Amino acid sequence: MRTGRVRLTARLSLTDSDRAVAVLASGGRSTLADRCLARVLHQAGFGTLVTDLLAADEVGCPHDVFDVPLLAGRLRGAATWLYGRTGLPYAYVAADTAAAAAVGATAPGLFAIVSRGGRPDLASPAALAAVRVPTLIVVGSLDTRVLGRTRVAVDWMRCEHRIVLVPGAPHLLTGPPELAAVADLAREWLSARLPRTVREERPSPVRPPSPGAVLPQA
Repeated sequence: MRTGRVRLTARLSLTDSDRAVAVLASGGRSTLADRCLARVLHQAGFGTLVTDLLAADEVGCPHDVFDVPLLAGRLRGAATWLYGRTGLPYAYVAADTAAAAAVGATAPGLFAIVSRGGRPDLASPAALAAVRVPTLIVVGSLDTRVLGRTRVAVDWMRCEHRIVLVPGAPHLLTGPPELAAVADLAREWLSARLPRTVREERPSPVRPPSPGAVLPQA
């Protein structure tokens, strides 16, 4: 997938019965956690696009991981590519600095945002105030520093938003129990906030549980 001058790696999973698409990204390259969450959301009736926000030769450059405008532009490019080809509404499910990028990457077709152990506080106050879609922010209860910064950041938001704590969890939320909790929260948040026309015209398919719902134990 090409966005701007850069070609990014992305994996799209979509069926005729999918009602909307979840766009999953982390701060640089996609992770195993992104892919496992994608499996859960796909079983819930969502198409998924798991995308990198950095090219392979950019990995290892810390300034790129924290370049929120750069990441936001690339995430918006991925969403524009997706929406132009499918016409389906989509949501961002973003981790780490990609959560700040999601705040600044609003575009036509976006209906919700989920932050997974993310850093929405790295987005500018103007970007936070400009968000118009329901935003769920999932934070580990042990991640007190990010939690404090997140609470300050959401004071700028004018959209529907909610902070949910995962008990006993650290920042990254990549362990099996934490990821299972995030998957449940994301599925419920997105399903309840689908555009009305989508809920009425494309009922949720019944699918068996995914065997890849959580990360395997190391």
